[in-house]
Amino acid sequence: MSIKKNAKIFVAGHRGLVGSSLVRALHGSGYANLVMRSHKELDLTDQAAVRTFFADEKPEFVLLAAARVGGIVANSSYPAEFVYDNLAIQTNVIDAAFRNGTQRLLFLGSSCIYPRCAPQPLKEEYLLTGPLEDTNRPYAVSKIAGIEMCWAYNRQYGTKFIAVMPTNLYGPNDNYDLNTSHVLPALVRKISLAKVNRHSVVTIWGSGTPRREFLHSDDMAEASLFLMNLPDHDFDSLIHPDSRPPLINIGCGKDVTIRELAELIAELVGFEGEFAFDTTKPDGTPRKLLDVTRLNALGWQPRIDLRTGIQDVVSEVLAERTAS
Repeated sequence: MSIKKNAKIFVAGHRGLVGSSLVRALHGSGYANLVMRSHKELDLTDQAAVRTFFADEKPEFVLLAAARVGGIVANSSYPAEFVYDNLAIQTNVIDAAFRNGTQRLLFLGSSCIYPRCAPQPLKEEYLLTGPLEDTNRPYAVSKIAGIEMCWAYNRQYGTKFIAVMPTNLYGPNDNYDLNTSHVLPALVRKISLAKVNRHSVVTIWGSGTPRREFLHSDDMAEASLFLMNLPDHDFDSLIHPDSRPPLINIGCGKDVTIRELAELIAELVGFEGEFAFDTTKPDGTPRKLLDVTRLNALGWQPRIDLRTGIQDVVSEVLAERTAS
């Protein structure tokens, strides 16, 4: 089955990093019947509002990219909001999609669902096999609940809801607020500001030794549409009702240390100063590299390498600084 070009598709969270990439990918592939609502127009944590919206619009396909997200600082500062908002958003949307006959739904998770010290690379079957990373536990638990909800509805009601677990994402429309952003955009902003302001030292949280995998949000969007357009046999094999959760990793299969990432950004920005690593701050999980064997076997590969992707991001950030 492929999604017809005139199908009604609801992109939840269309203004965010992933959501905006999904919209670009959909438009680029000829899909025009997109349903989108801003937070002001539709509060996805409001069950009654979400049910009314779905009853009125009846989207045939749903891409659930709406979420409260952030890095270590944000997760540590706002654990209550991270668990409540994400549970409410996904619960309301997934249930309303079932009630209104949505044909396929894609739920966006996070690689932090996997145990802190799980073997590397992270296979889908490692879910719930060990303790989570403490710094983002509320967020991870909420995302695990979303996976379980998709699986439960598939088993009980025969829905076709899939959960995708992306690695660390970056790209256009990213969040560069140093208090709430993820590591890559935070480093891009810190190092760019240091270059512009002629600072000689940039301080980075942690030891610089943790390894992280990064994927451009446009690649993430392409992978999502690839999965949503799989033939029924292949799609159904991913959401098998009994053997495993309807879960698939999305990544590039390569990682770098935080120090290596900072050095690459510095090279592309033109920053020639030094880095100071604040080891009083948490490192987070030692390593997070996804096993993407299952996705690659279906025929998908990323197309944007890390250097090219970061160069585009750096150009965007420096252009904004120049304009301001």
